[in-house]
Amino acid sequence: MASEKRSAQGAALSWDELERLVDSGDIDTVIVAFTDMQGRLAGKRVSARLFVEELAAQGVDCCGYLLAVDVDLNTVSGYAMSSWETGYGDMVMTPDRSTLRRIPWLPATALVIADLAWPDGGAVSVAPRSILRRQLDRLGERGLIADAATELEFMAFDVPYRQAWASGYRDLTPASDYNIDYAILASTRMEPLLRDIRLGMEGAGLRFEAVKGECNYGQQEIGFRYDEAMVTCDNHAIYKNGAKEIADQHGKSLTFMAKYDEREGNSCHIHLSLRDGDGAAVFADDDGPHGMSPIFRSFVAGVLASLRELTLFFAPNINSYKRFADASFAPTAVAWGLDNRTCALRVVGHERNIRVECRVPGGDVNQYLAVAALIAGGLYGVERDLELPEPWGGNAYEAPDVERLPTTLAEAAALFEASSLAREAFGDDVVAHYLNNARVELAAFNAAVTDWERKRGFERL
Repeated sequence: MASEKRSAQGAALSWDELERLVDSGDIDTVIVAFTDMQGRLAGKRVSARLFVEELAAQGVDCCGYLLAVDVDLNTVSGYAMSSWETGYGDMVMTPDRSTLRRIPWLPATALVIADLAWPDGGAVSVAPRSILRRQLDRLGERGLIADAATELEFMAFDVPYRQAWASGYRDLTPASDYNIDYAILASTRMEPLLRDIRLGMEGAGLRFEAVKGECNYGQQEIGFRYDEAMVTCDNHAIYKNGAKEIADQHGKSLTFMAKYDEREGNSCHIHLSLRDGDGAAVFADDDGPHGMSPIFRSFVAGVLASLRELTLFFAPNINSYKRFADASFAPTAVAWGLDNRTCALRVVGHERNIRVECRVPGGDVNQYLAVAALIAGGLYGVERDLELPEPWGGNAYEAPDVERLPTTLAEAAALFEASSLAREAFGDDVVAHYLNNARVELAAFNAAVTDWERKRGFERL
């Protein structure tokens, strides 16, 4: 279904088109890539001719350590799949031909998203795309298909990446001087960059909807069309990587950090709905409370019930939790509401467009894991026919007797480790793998001495 829909949208580069472009010399390089634990594209640039003749069919080898490293690509201990003891063997990147596309901002280049497999053909179960596919398969057993959209925010700076790195990311000049939420004038100053990102993504098969300024300095959100969940997550990876590449070509930089400074953070609100094989919107019921079908109510109830124990998949980094602040438009209360932006879950739309928006993830999220967690939580509610409480109608930041999201990575990891739901939905190997990732990050952070500590303690303590 996914590949058929891609072809119908014109997002895919057909095999015949690729062969023609390779023969004419218009494409000489194919990027074969997957999304790693940290949500980044990883892979190889290969000869387009060799890709057509051999690699598309046989796959491309890469080291298994790519799913067993920290953010600096350092090998770390504690992973069952790859270590010094196992010899750091290979995985195989198996290209998903339905994802083939041109990359307009890179000359003569195409890209294909790959699934990860072991040399014997077995899937690498801890790979983010594999984790999402397992949840989509669970929906498929019920005759259901998930559609999703990710609303990804970033902050842009009038400083190139290498200069930002050399400065220790201090004193960077943001691309605006004040709050530019919905502001046309100040955003126009950024339009050369924003336009190139939009048109580049259109050329890569993403269907752009709108761009708008956000509250923080230099902050923007570019929205893309709703699509099947796997398509959306693949597109998210291409957009996030490509936006950085295009910014670099403009001599600028941008960040998707959940919380860059003490002002508003970068969110990644995820919208999700289900339909059946005939395309009918199973979340909609004109006669149901608030237009919600029974399955929708149970689904939202399940997401709500599982939100705390699956937060690790929505907020994977130390910095993620600094975004959860009262009166910040980032959620703190485990509550749902009807078009209520103070809640973790917001039900929006009407009739066949009704859907749930999860406001928990930040811009640093791994989209495959977050969508998988939403589906797993929703299925937990559907399978148990959970009752949905009444929507929260006021300020959820001040809601009494309502559970709160975890406030640290350590708390989220402990909840994830104790979650029988996570183990049942994802498997013990996945739980162990991502717990180890959290522990690695916590150990690194706890060993670091920060600018904040030096400023407070150098003279005055």
